[in-house]
Amino acid sequence: MGIPGFQDIMLPLLRSAAGGGEHSLRETIERLADEFDLTNEQRNELLPSGQQAAFDNRVGWARTYLKKAGLLESTRRGYYRITQRGRDVLAQKPERIDIGFLDQFPEFVEFHKPKRRPTVPDVPSESERTPDEEIDEAYQGFREGLAQELLETVKSVSPAFFERLVVDLLVKMGYGGTRRDAGQAVGGSGDGGIDGIIKEDRLGLDVVYVQAKRWEGSVSRPEIQKFAGALQGQRARKGIFITTSCFTAAAREYVSLIESKIVLIGGEELAQLMIDHNVGVAPFAAYELKRVDSDYFTEGG
Repeated sequence: MGIPGFQDIMLPLLRSAAGGGEHSLRETIERLADEFDLTNEQRNELLPSGQQAAFDNRVGWARTYLKKAGLLESTRRGYYRITQRGRDVLAQKPERIDIGFLDQFPEFVEFHKPKRRPTVPDVPSESERTPDEEIDEAYQGFREGLAQELLETVKSVSPAFFERLVVDLLVKMGYGGTRRDAGQAVGGSGDGGIDGIIKEDRLGLDVVYVQAKRWEGSVSRPEIQKFAGALQGQRARKGIFITTSCFTAAAREYVSLIESKIVLIGGEELAQLMIDHNVGVAPFAAYELKRVDSDYFTEGG
């Protein structure tokens, strides 16, 4: 059994407030986690964005929906209490409170009706994702599609262009000092198994040896051994092996056992890093999500 949907949380949340007085949202989250018998892994599971625990998010949205329906009301930041309408609802002994149930309250209908996508049927009993989760899921889906398209494009460029792309990425990630410095270093060694050298930091206190290869099949252990041998020949301690494909399990195991520090970056990770650091991609739209600033509305003495 996974984390309960936010609609499954509504009735237990309302019941938890039935005793009267104000309740802390933080304490309620812990109490409901115990009530649903969540494991530590489930309590700590994050939204795709990695910004918030999924269960915390669902409890927060369950409270928001109950507030919009007039069953709960805020008392101060992070605290709430049940309303008389909420008590009346509990007196009916409902088996479940979900979006369909809340549609009987005009305030909730006004809040909920506006901006749902017209092509998606509004079936309350089947919607268990919070708005935050829907946004995260849509973003992750878009990002995965972009990464696939980006990787296919990278595979079609020339080897020389791919090396320049790697330089651009490493510079954007903070390596190599300036683009000019990195460009002069990478591709200049011509040493077996090494495509170039790049500064680890802007001061050039250490260097990282780079292998950048467009590849179709999986990169196996012998290729990594060759690169590691080239590093030893240069008395180098650090290397990055970047490819458009992937690495075998044996190759990854090998780098975990040797003394030299070699980072393996496969095609999928390469595409994600390019997106994160704006290499080969360009923003075309931005959406800034905002929350109410409770501190602004706190009246001082």
